[in-house]
Amino acid sequence: MENVIEKIKDIRKEKGYSHEYMAHMLDISQVAYSKIEKQETKLSVERLFKIAEILETPLEKILEINPNTIYNQNLKDYSVGHQEVQNLYQENKEQTAKIIELYESRLKDKDILIAQLQKMTQ
Repeated sequence: MENVIEKIKDIRKEKGYSHEYMAHMLDISQVAYSKIEKQETKLSVERLFKIAEILETPLEKILEINPNTIYNQNLKDYSVGHQEVQNLYQENKEQTAKIIELYESRLKDKDILIAQLQKMTQ
């Protein structure tokens, strides 16, 4: 997670966004946002998704997931390399599942909001 936070900081600074701006866009206090970057508060998947949106950066870049990465290893190192690949696969699978869950939740919220707005206009 430390790498993810560092990547968020780097991208935020590249874009010239302040803690105040990020906090405002996330609808939290500046202190709360600062705690995220200092890793004093856990970063939720929902908040990570929103940060990626604010930074206009794909989650793959923030999470440093490269589906095109090819792993090369010697046959004598196969068991170690294979285990590393399996661990990476499991981590990516879990992150992908969380992203999908968040996306589906946002779609449900959107549908509820649309239904409420339709009721209001009738």
